[in-house]
Amino acid sequence: MSKTVMIIDDSASIRQVVALTLRDSGFKVIEAVDGVDALGKLSGEKIHLIICDVNMPNMDGISFVKQIKGDPKYANYKFTPIIMLTTESEEAKKLEGQAAGAKAWIVKPFLPEKLVIAVQRLSLP
Repeated sequence: MSKTVMIIDDSASIRQVVALTLRDSGFKVIEAVDGVDALGKLSGEKIHLIICDVNMPNMDGISFVKQIKGDPKYANYKFTPIIMLTTESEEAKKLEGQAAGAKAWIVKPFLPEKLVIAVQRLSLP
């Protein structure tokens, strides 16, 4: 059975590249355009990993991570690993993401094969 990864990014082209890369590696992919859209797509289905941008309209990535990790409504996803995939490279922003509950930080542009390795490592059973 393939593992499910949610991609949250307001850039359609980034979502497309990440989704294609992950599907080619055997993952099922759910796409969302921002944090609000992503929360609406959390239906109780098992999601093995989330890849999230930081800078997005409506709800940014750090706010999304805080929401999913702290709100009892999303308790099914409290321990779901989250990779931040972003143009942000400042140490302070990385620490803020880590404090919110993100497990990894990948800066765009990224190498697809490195993303797949990170997803495979973090989405272990």
